[in-house]
Amino acid sequence: MLDGSAGKRTECLVIGGSGLVGGYLVDHLARRHGRVFAVSRSPRSKTASVEWIQADLTRPDTLKFPDVTTLYCTSDAILLAEALPLILSSTVKRVVALSSTSVLTKQDTEVADERETIRNLTAAEQTIVRICEQRQVGWTILRPTLIYAEGRDTNITPLSRLIRRVGFMPVVGGAQGLRQPVHAEDLAIGAIAAAESPAASNKFYSLPGAETLSYREMIGRVFDGMGRPRRLVPLSPWLWRVIFAMAKPLFPTANVAMGLRMMKDMTFDATPAIEDFGWNPRLFRPVFD
Repeated sequence: MLDGSAGKRTECLVIGGSGLVGGYLVDHLARRHGRVFAVSRSPRSKTASVEWIQADLTRPDTLKFPDVTTLYCTSDAILLAEALPLILSSTVKRVVALSSTSVLTKQDTEVADERETIRNLTAAEQTIVRICEQRQVGWTILRPTLIYAEGRDTNITPLSRLIRRVGFMPVVGGAQGLRQPVHAEDLAIGAIAAAESPAASNKFYSLPGAETLSYREMIGRVFDGMGRPRRLVPLSPWLWRVIFAMAKPLFPTANVAMGLRMMKDMTFDATPAIEDFGWNPRLFRPVFD
């Protein structure tokens, strides 16, 4: 694809190209531009439209990338912030990076590790902005809500697996907290649109899904997508804490705040993204095999 302002071919690099959002992004860019460079920590075979580069943001000696005009990062924004001075070549005109709405919703979490992660992610966002502005590179930071892609994500898919295993889903305090799940492919499409929109330069955007649902209804639709009757078991917050403490060894990556947040609204306004680059995500209708 030609860059109309410069009359030159647009070259794109996707850091995190083998990840959940990155995989969709690479596919869409390859179809749109004919060729794309993609970065992965593990070796991958080059194809006619995708040239894979093995690199690791934590290893400066591996960060030797071709000259590109647009840099996308769908991997850890904290690692990107640390590596950006080494990879931001003079040809880059635009950086689009994925962060998370967690920087807004989890600041008051009772889990110390989460608070530390949010502090680091917030600082990383500001570092990306500062470096881009120092280099006179346009930046866009996208903050998605609850990301899913049936069978692949770490948010919705694990819930479907729990339902498949036990036949029901425990919900805390009525689970009336609002959610806006967003599909990973929609984020990839949105990232491309943001990169190509002058109006989206040098801005932060929250990227919610098309529907605002209670956590309870969101889980109900997971049951629907599995072809199973909805079986939700209500728990009071104190009972959840007791049960979680006993079950914690079975779910080492979980924390007690995950259940308590079922009662908390986590919603965002998509209007700026709609107006600036045509954000248009799908409805939440997951289908599980």
